[in-house]
Amino acid sequence: MADGSNSDAFVEFERVQKSYDGENLVVKDLNLTMPKGEFLTMLGPSGSGKTTCLMMLAGFETATHGDIRLGGTSINNIPPHKRGIGMVFQNYALFPHMTIAENLSFPLEVRKIGKSEREEKIKRALDMVEMGAFGGRRPAQLSGGQQQRIALARALVFEPELVLMDEPLGALDKQLREKMQFEITRLAHNLGITVVYVTHDQTEALTMSDRVAVFDDGRIQQLAPPDQLYEEPVNSFVAQFIGENNTLEGTVKEINNGVALVQLDDGELIDCKPVHDSVQAGARTRVSIRPERVEFNKSRLSADAHTLKAEVLEFIYMGDIFRTRLRVAGNDEFIIKTRNAPDQVRLEPGAQIEIGWLPEDCRALDA
Repeated sequence: MADGSNSDAFVEFERVQKSYDGENLVVKDLNLTMPKGEFLTMLGPSGSGKTTCLMMLAGFETATHGDIRLGGTSINNIPPHKRGIGMVFQNYALFPHMTIAENLSFPLEVRKIGKSEREEKIKRALDMVEMGAFGGRRPAQLSGGQQQRIALARALVFEPELVLMDEPLGALDKQLREKMQFEITRLAHNLGITVVYVTHDQTEALTMSDRVAVFDDGRIQQLAPPDQLYEEPVNSFVAQFIGENNTLEGTVKEINNGVALVQLDDGELIDCKPVHDSVQAGARTRVSIRPERVEFNKSRLSADAHTLKAEVLEFIYMGDIFRTRLRVAGNDEFIIKTRNAPDQVRLEPGAQIEIGWLPEDCRALDA
């Protein structure tokens, strides 16, 4: 992470802490480096410290300790309006008494940009978000989705190198939110801007980001590309927070060549391939298996798959997938997901079946 100034780092947090009362740290010893052009999402539950980090970067909050740098320069003492950062909030924060064009003109006037150049930039920004015809309207005459596009255009109009977004799509309905996720990502990549995006929506984080920083209790629990976060969570918190996850409790019997032999609480023995540092022989562990990696069709089970007995408790038809809840090794909330295909069997509640998975799809994590 950041130790001194890192040459290709654009945004840097070095040993940053934040406390509001002088006792409790909301952000604890945060180190983070971001290259130019990256789309980084800060993801986590409420109170995990993600928004506080964004506000410190924007300049609306001051770090209690540590250094925040932008392009190699410390910005701790630079006021928000001089940082040259674009901001997009959930509540749009548009001026209701101004037209859309006047809203976009405001950040340019503050920067003392001349009238003809202002008009050119406003037109370009509105076209970018497909709102070219709306310059003369007021915010109240627009739908929520249109207002969010304008808020985005206003953040981009002065061509900032860094844009911060705080839950920008939280107020939109599902379909519009998914459309906007795609558009924001496309715009960011096309314009080559660096984005720090805050959300508590894990799907949003996985679909939009180059990397995701998962926050809990004021610390980054894991910082990785979306696929790595999902496939290789480093601890139980990340495994539970990202996507759906099955857990089985047990004790580590032994570890050989990075494979843990785990005895589940009902006595069954299973192998788990990737091992977390805290997992030692004799230690309690929580085993994590993703629902889509579990197979119940005997013909599809490979020779080295683990098999466990299971009882079907509930079958849910979800259109593209079937979601089945099982009782496995004492866990009544064990979920398997199967694709809705013509040859796919629908499991009936009460049925006794065998399920299996490959050792590499199963992770031994902290208890």
